[in-house]
Amino acid sequence: MKSTLGFVFFCFVLTAYYIYIPLPHTISEPWKLMMLDATFRGVQHLGNLAHSLGLSHHIRVLNFAVTFFGMLSPTSSEGVRVTDTVFDGVQVRVFEATRGSDSELKRSVVYIHGGGWSLGSARMQSYDYLCRKMAEDLNAVVVSVDYRLAPEVHFPEQYNDAYLGTKHFLLPEVLAKYSVDPNRVAVSGDSAGGNLAAAVSQQLALDSSVTNKPKLQSLIYPVLQALDFNTPSYQQNRDVPILYRPLMVKFWLEYLNGDPSFIHSLLVNNHTSLDLSQVATSREKVNWTSLLPSALKKNYMPVVQATGTPKVIQEVPALLDVRAAPLIADEDVLKLLPQTYVLTCEHDVLRDDGIMYARRLEQAGIRVTHDHYEDGFHGCMIFGLWPTYFSIGIRTMHNYIKWLDQNL
Repeated sequence: MKSTLGFVFFCFVLTAYYIYIPLPHTISEPWKLMMLDATFRGVQHLGNLAHSLGLSHHIRVLNFAVTFFGMLSPTSSEGVRVTDTVFDGVQVRVFEATRGSDSELKRSVVYIHGGGWSLGSARMQSYDYLCRKMAEDLNAVVVSVDYRLAPEVHFPEQYNDAYLGTKHFLLPEVLAKYSVDPNRVAVSGDSAGGNLAAAVSQQLALDSSVTNKPKLQSLIYPVLQALDFNTPSYQQNRDVPILYRPLMVKFWLEYLNGDPSFIHSLLVNNHTSLDLSQVATSREKVNWTSLLPSALKKNYMPVVQATGTPKVIQEVPALLDVRAAPLIADEDVLKLLPQTYVLTCEHDVLRDDGIMYARRLEQAGIRVTHDHYEDGFHGCMIFGLWPTYFSIGIRTMHNYIKWLDQNL
């Protein structure tokens, strides 16, 4: 009996040790986040084990766990008609509000889901719920782009899917088919989807063949650059779940089809060292010492190497491709963009990516709304359903949809 109790106590202590991590006192519902993070880390460990044994790619294991319990068929409800279809070879899920007459032109949002260009789906319960709610609350047509994922494809295929699907929807005949007002379309996305939404918005602005341009772009904690992994937010939140700094670097290398051995070089900014002249122009566009307010810079110091690893840029040139890193776009391009919404969270390694982009857009003369959450963490907006319900998820979603309602 004593040995049984001792074993149970040992398992309890071991489990508590695995779950507990120190978190900032200002973060939303810390114990719930610890539980979520422990589950996510556990799946990552299983994925890494499967990868090392040659059983499966670690990303496939992680994506299977992320999507296994939450994939929904296109089920319509009283207020929203849901269909799966294909736009120019790209899978999409369309949510059409059924309120009002058939002749009434509706607003529309093209939504691109997050997941490190490797995880998730438009068919996931969390994204299905978000897009369904947008369609119903805005009385709109929402197109959720189900782009292909790594490791099956790499850059620029995710971007191409997002662009082709969005461009097809903006065709006059397609907008007419769905009774959409061509002057009231937004492009939006979260995390890696925010990256794709920003890149798509830039290309749409430049594409002369696109006659119907988006009225808005709305970016939710977007990832926008891979040149500096030591911004203040990367330094401050390196150990804050659910997006740890090394994990973000792994997602970037998987997306850009880079060698995993480059992880350390990217973490210490060896790929943007001062001796690499081809990086100089792009490096200045992510110079957080001039783009961030003092309150965020605090006492953090830039990490700039005098000499670095030129092999990284040589083998992964997409690190300098504006389609992968929208933050490094020229100001002449930024000037063409529509009114913008940027949501950032204090406890997120990507916080400064969004803030720097908002600042560069403002410098280019674009009207920007920056919505910042002091208690927020990366990915929080899609955690609004059981069993991953967070009050911050409901709050960010409500304010995001409210902004769309007021501006679209």
